[in-house]
Amino acid sequence: WQRRNCRVIGKGRDMKFSQLNEYADGNILAGVVDATGHIVINNPERHNAVSMAMYEAAAEQVSAMASDDDVRLLMIRGAGGKAFASGADISKFEKERNSEAQVAAYQAATAKFYSSVFNFPKPTIAYIQGYCIGGGMALAVACDLRICEDKSRFAVPAAKLGLGYGFEGVSRLNALVGPAMVKEIFFTARQFSAQEAYDMGLVNRVLPAHMLASYAADYSRRIAENAPMTMGSIKAITQDLQKPSAERDLDKLAEMVKACFDSEDYIEGRRAFMEKRKPQFKGR
Repeated sequence: WQRRNCRVIGKGRDMKFSQLNEYADGNILAGVVDATGHIVINNPERHNAVSMAMYEAAAEQVSAMASDDDVRLLMIRGAGGKAFASGADISKFEKERNSEAQVAAYQAATAKFYSSVFNFPKPTIAYIQGYCIGGGMALAVACDLRICEDKSRFAVPAAKLGLGYGFEGVSRLNALVGPAMVKEIFFTARQFSAQEAYDMGLVNRVLPAHMLASYAADYSRRIAENAPMTMGSIKAITQDLQKPSAERDLDKLAEMVKACFDSEDYIEGRRAFMEKRKPQFKGR
């Protein structure tokens, strides 16, 4: 493994990316460390712009982690410290998106990645440093939680490029910030500050840059220590809340809640509380 310009990674309480594997010629790093699955967009020279090959590799790794019982949550971030992701790699548009068939294939690859993150059955966190632009915003809103540094900047410049933006991406953003802010984000195509992003409900937390890594480490640890079945049921319920009533599977959701009460983890949680100790949940 080579560091490949990940200069910021590995400092302080940040995780050790030397434990991750390379995909898409090293532009995607992925692996599991201490119960947390990691996807790193490793293209800092281009502000972590994402090519089709990168979308495909990332989606494959996310899908693999979804069925890995050792993974309690997923964290997604960009390398280099200057950008979470700046969206599609425009320099490759002439090669990858210059015909109707290529545009369709590209959109399918991006949709597959965003969907794999949105439908990931465990908690997901977007760890945002620097710019979060275009497709980077689409990726961030596909996550359950978003934490960023106070220098982060957000934008969807589709209207400056003449790009269309699909229903699912707009719907996910709308669920976070509401229709008025969706329109402002798209109509103005301007960059928003981290504070503006927090005020509109786009991000959960804004941290000073030097505190982001330690906060993320603590955030991940707290989530990883909690009962997987409880978190899974809450995620499934909140996902279904974004669907039309007729498409909600209330029976399945009720079964997931019942399974929590029937689980070994519920017994462990009760006993740990009575014994004044930290519970050791197994996800069963």
